[in-house]
Amino acid sequence: MVHHLNRIRSYRDLKVWQKAHELVLEIYKVTEQLPSHEKYGLISQIRRSSVSVPLNIVEGRSRNSTKEYINFLYISRASCDELHYLLLLCKDLNYINIEVFEKLTVHSEEILKMLNGLIRSLKKQELNPNH
Repeated sequence: MVHHLNRIRSYRDLKVWQKAHELVLEIYKVTEQLPSHEKYGLISQIRRSSVSVPLNIVEGRSRNSTKEYINFLYISRASCDELHYLLLLCKDLNYINIEVFEKLTVHSEEILKMLNGLIRSLKKQELNPNH
């Protein structure tokens, strides 16, 4: 049986990358509304952490080994967790309302679940390379 990951030709084919890219676009729109004095602080940090999620998926996918790919997915997952905290901080500072916070949090939690699934799948593939 050919593993479904072998049919993926590009990182753009990965649903998790697509979702992460959508989240980055949402984050950029939301951060445009934050106070301008946060431009080099919170805005910059939120954007960096959100971009890091799909970026590490891309970088991991381009690596020569499954182990390296998994390591980059762990970094992507950590960036997603970092983004969770930054969104909570924005909510607590009243920079974003509860609806925006919940929408972005749900989106990022979905990405976390997808990353966990991809990591599990790659680990299985690494253990059983013929399946």
